[in-house]
Amino acid sequence: MSLRPDLTVAAVIEHDGQFLLVEERVGNAMVFNQPAGHVERGEELIAAVIRETLEETAWTFRPDALTGIYLWDQPEKQRSFLRFTFCGQVTSHDPHRRLDRGIERALWMSRAQIVMRSSRLRSPMVLRCIDDYLEGRRYPMEVVQHMLRTITTGGVDDRRARGDELPIIDRLS
Repeated sequence: MSLRPDLTVAAVIEHDGQFLLVEERVGNAMVFNQPAGHVERGEELIAAVIRETLEETAWTFRPDALTGIYLWDQPEKQRSFLRFTFCGQVTSHDPHRRLDRGIERALWMSRAQIVMRSSRLRSPMVLRCIDDYLEGRRYPMEVVQHMLRTITTGGVDDRRARGDELPIIDRLS
């Protein structure tokens, strides 16, 4: 059987020694996670992490670097996740914005506070991503390349007509 992991993104956002997390309901449990979620079909990874951060925290995120790529197997659910984690800064906050369904709140916590709640982390990736960030793991954004085509019937020509910026692979066609 071949591995078909769920493609996800996450944001590690640190400010004054505190990390932006979400407290969310998963089944009957309340867990902590980074702002994270699934990449939508046709969506670029960087756009996905910006969108997920805004939807889950009401903060606008500016990714600066790739922190890591993580493959996690959740055997009890027979699922695997391939997570691209970006680090960066938040630039603005909309306190009136409604958060995604299932998200109870966004909050800032120190690494020590996160460790104290390790039994409530959504996955082991949460702390691993923070630790990799604290160890200085940063990869340039240029390592993330997108070779997507639009899902509309017009494809590349449709985007060219609108004046949209095209991924490099489409600029060559």
